[in-house]
Amino acid sequence: MNAFLEALLIATVIITVLMTVTAWALWFERKFAARMQSRLGPTMVGKSGLLQPVADLLKLLQKEDILTTHADGLLFNLAPVLAAGAAIGAAAVVPFAPNIVGANLDLGVLFLLAIGAVTVLPVFAAGWGSNNKFALLGGMRAIAQSISYEVPLLLAALVPVILAGSMNLGEIVEYQSKHGWFFAWPFFLGIPAFVLFLLAMLAEANRIPFDIPEAESELVAGVTTEYTGMKFALFYMAEYVHTLVASAVAAALFLGGWDGPFAPGLHWMVAKTLALFVGVYWVRWTLLRFRSDQLMRIAWYFLVPTGVALVAGTAVWVVWRS
Repeated sequence: MNAFLEALLIATVIITVLMTVTAWALWFERKFAARMQSRLGPTMVGKSGLLQPVADLLKLLQKEDILTTHADGLLFNLAPVLAAGAAIGAAAVVPFAPNIVGANLDLGVLFLLAIGAVTVLPVFAAGWGSNNKFALLGGMRAIAQSISYEVPLLLAALVPVILAGSMNLGEIVEYQSKHGWFFAWPFFLGIPAFVLFLLAMLAEANRIPFDIPEAESELVAGVTTEYTGMKFALFYMAEYVHTLVASAVAAALFLGGWDGPFAPGLHWMVAKTLALFVGVYWVRWTLLRFRSDQLMRIAWYFLVPTGVALVAGTAVWVVWRS
């Protein structure tokens, strides 16, 4: 098969699976949260509410598209599309199996971190373009949070990059497979880096306890305050896709990706990704939201110094081992 057509086919399959999982993740989160709060969750549409995502889509398609007075129409309309596109684009370099990857880039980790940082720009554009003070404050908080937590996220991702000697995600997974993915990273470096990555990932995806940009008790709904219909749905979808892709990246960097006992393959990558995805929900519906000042203090006083120490320790370990 032509290389271009093969890449196009793989990209189409990956995007289709991402969208499908995201849709049913909405149902799962509602049922999961309901169970934790002694409620029933969706029950009316389909068996046990399984068709609730379809009902939500049909409802949002019928909503009126509103553009507020004095809003910047170009930024307002473009922001949701860019947010969704950036979230989906991050999945291009994630190796789901040895032969299932959209783009096998040598600088895959750098691409992921770069596109992850770009996702905050549509959020700020939405806040500015809405001509709404609550949306603008939400956008400014998103910028502050993204800049702060991008630093520990980068430092945590550097640990497996330095140990494996590559920025290609597929090669990092192969390194773990060669050395036994459970034992590939020294426990005093791998485990702290993994925890640091998860914490920064929660903040980057605006998940509780790090969802200050959309604190409904203060900012109504943050940057999505003025959005209706499918434009709101695109922002909502982008958050879930971002969380799902970040879970896949964490599985590839720290948990061996597709490698596993007995039968390595795609199923292991899917299982690890979904396990981390469910863990994010568990944290979200268990912990309380941090204040804005607490959020910044955690990042700069604790996570960043920890990340610097881990990178320095990793460099020393590699030199000593060699």
